[in-house]
Amino acid sequence: MRVLLIDDHALFRFGLQELLERRGIQVVAALGDTAMGLKRVAETLPDVVLLDMRMPQLDGLEMLRRLRAAHPAMPIAMLTTSAEERDVIESLQGGAQGYLLKDMEPDALIAALGEIVQGRTVVAPELAVVLAKAVQGEAAGTAAEGRIADLTPREHEILCHLAEGQSNKAIARRLNISDGTVKLHVKAILRKLDVHSRVEAAVIAVERGLCERRSSRDLG
Repeated sequence: MRVLLIDDHALFRFGLQELLERRGIQVVAALGDTAMGLKRVAETLPDVVLLDMRMPQLDGLEMLRRLRAAHPAMPIAMLTTSAEERDVIESLQGGAQGYLLKDMEPDALIAALGEIVQGRTVVAPELAVVLAKAVQGEAAGTAAEGRIADLTPREHEILCHLAEGQSNKAIARRLNISDGTVKLHVKAILRKLDVHSRVEAAVIAVERGLCERRSSRDLG
């Protein structure tokens, strides 16, 4: 995988470059200058561009628009500290295929990059509620309604934990089961809902109000 990083914070940029290279990922360029970034993207044609949201010369959203106009099919992901709804929505609408947070675990970042390069849209799990507002998913939600009934009570419970942005380890600790058992349940949930990622499953849960209804039943 060939990655090009554009971020004006030098310490973060160099640290991430070292992290990626240690994981066997080729960083074709790590730049703090947006004008140079545009040029180097055209020269190197990386597999994915990682783009900061807040930069002094040209903000990330405008940079995203220019990159998307010049390279319509190139995977571009925002890597930022912002969890603001407006930033998430505008990035997705602007053509970003990923919206990742800088405090995510290294393994999660590497996995997300792999998903993005394969053509999938990846958003940090903790932003599932924001994503539900951004995605026009009425048809997908309706199609999933019939499959929701196929979920077991345990799968429904785990789906709600996914909607809260919890990791497999956190869910395992919460439910006092193994990580492996959680993974099996998550795979079953994705298969039954006919989706490709935890975030898509979480969006369905949020859009359909599944966990709110479940909480009401539990209280009753």
